[in-house]
Amino acid sequence: MKRLLALLLLAIASIACIVPAQAQRMSNEQAARRSRKDAKKQQKMARKSAKQQQKAMKRSVKANRKATNKANKQLRKRHGH
Repeated sequence: MKRLLALLLLAIASIACIVPAQAQRMSNEQAARRSRKDAKKQQKMARKSAKQQQKAMKRSVKANRKATNKANKQLRKRHGH
């Protein structure tokens, strides 16, 4: 009885070790799918970064324009025009 139990436990343990090893292996299709997914994610992050950069440039241009208008307004006020 003990031998049968030991043999059964050994068989279960060996099967349990084999299954995770096979589950960790990725097929070519899975690797391709993951690659496409990662590429899409990277493109999304690049677009987001570009959008933030454009917004920062717009804010900078607007701030410069506002400062220039303020300076021109003060000059006109000094000269009395």
